[in-house]
Order: sequence, then structure tokens, then C-alpha cells
Amino acid sequence: MESGEKERLKELLRERLIECGWRDEMKTLCRQFARKKGRNNVTVDDLVQVITPKGRASIPDSVKAELLRRIRTFLASTSL
Repeated sequence: MESGEKERLKELLRERLIECGWRDEMKTLCRQFARKKGRNNVTVDDLVQVITPKGRASIPDSVKAELLRRIRTFLASTSL
């Protein structure tokens, strides 16, 4: 945490998810859910419960692999 690597990794993840269209896909799912249930009947908890499993499952493998590679590289460099 002191190195700032966690924040850099979070920013990298945000960038990659935006680049691959994942963020837009999640926005679309949220909007569809809100329309289906009625905008006044949707809570943040409802959205989180419905969208989280779909969001986690739809993260591209390439993004996961890149993030894992960066984490391993960081851990290897700090353990020397």
C-alpha cells in the first residue's frame, strides 16, 4: 500500500475495463434492470445484487491475466 501499487493497479483495471467496453455493458445492464423493475422501485442494493455476478463473470480473461501478471511482477520485485 505504501508503494502506491494498489492504486496503480486499480487505475489500470479501470482503464482496461473501459477500453474493452465492459463499463458500457454494465451501464446498459443497469439501465435495462431499472426499466424492467421501474425506476422508482430500484435500489442500489438491488442493482448490486443483480449486476455484480454478471459483472464479475464478464471481465475479459485478457484483463484478468494482465492484472495477475502485474501483481506477480510487483510481488517478485518487492521480495528481493
